[in-house]
Amino acid sequence: MKLFLGLLTVVFTLNLNAQNSKTKADHLYSNGNFSKAIEVYKSLENLEEVYDDIAKAYMAIGNYGEALNNYEKAIQANEDDLLLQYEYAKLLARTKQYKDANQRFSNLIASDSLNPNYYYELGVVLEKQKDTTALQQFQKTFKLDATHQKAIFKIAKHHLIKRNFIEAHRYIDKGLESYKNNIELISLKAQTYYHQDYYTHAVVWFNKLLDLGEKSEFIHEKLSLSYAQNSDYEDAIYHRKQALKYNPNDASAIFVIGTYYERLSDFENAEAYISKAIKLQDRSLADEYQRLGTLYNRQKKYDQAIKAFQKSLKEDPSNIMAEFYILRTKDEYYADTDSKIKLYEQFIEKKAKSPFLSYAKGRLKELKQEKFLEEE
Repeated sequence: MKLFLGLLTVVFTLNLNAQNSKTKADHLYSNGNFSKAIEVYKSLENLEEVYDDIAKAYMAIGNYGEALNNYEKAIQANEDDLLLQYEYAKLLARTKQYKDANQRFSNLIASDSLNPNYYYELGVVLEKQKDTTALQQFQKTFKLDATHQKAIFKIAKHHLIKRNFIEAHRYIDKGLESYKNNIELISLKAQTYYHQDYYTHAVVWFNKLLDLGEKSEFIHEKLSLSYAQNSDYEDAIYHRKQALKYNPNDASAIFVIGTYYERLSDFENAEAYISKAIKLQDRSLADEYQRLGTLYNRQKKYDQAIKAFQKSLKEDPSNIMAEFYILRTKDEYYADTDSKIKLYEQFIEKKAKSPFLSYAKGRLKELKQEKFLEEE
């Protein structure tokens, strides 16, 4: 009897120590000490009960190879545990083992055809495999769970890409019913309105993203473009400047800001931004110099305008507009009528095929009349 009681005491003590070790390992894991937790888990006698814990700990430290190995051992020990198989399949997908992941998720669907997440994860894998049937899996997910935010996003994004705007809005609105602050769906809503050219609505939804703490070059750029389409150039300038903080040397954005200032008749700022854009670009700048020349003209800086138009013509010798602008600017700049007459005579002689030839002949006639009256 004493021997029996002694054995019971030993067994009880061993079980208690094992439980204490498991509790210790769980505590280490929950406090983020994953490597130490793995050591303690591995010290336990019945490893079959903790293979999944070891796998999760390896996942936490980024050792996906060991995580996969331990999930495989856990599944061998617990073949009917669908949760283990689900976690293993997701890790296969995460490590780009798409063929195996596809098979695993397909098996899970065969075991439980009413679990929406199995269809969703299979859809994600099919996307990675460039398989167009991925959409069908997201639609099955939605059919089983009409609040599934990730599936709704995938379906709505598909419709946006295909420019099925009504369908995109329908799915987005359905998703927002159950989660009104879903950042991804709000972004899709804004983009859908933007691509529909409904800029006033797009502004509202892009601003919702800012209100929720989302800030990015993309959001500010699209807000700027939307405001500009509604001729709200001050707001357009503000958001373009915010976008520039992410890419300060974006010459195209800087040039656009210059054009917005021009629309506000703030020619000084327009000149400054377009000049800066020109300095940053390494390509044909004919259009930019031509735009800069017109800004100088508006400020009656005719000598600087002539130089800008000449640079435009140098960048693109076929730019007939730059030629004409030079002629007109010199006409404004020169005080001497004879000098102006000579300009138009030379232009008519050299540019016989210019679309501005009739204008030049008419202006030459006016100048000669002016000279005649001056002499009288």
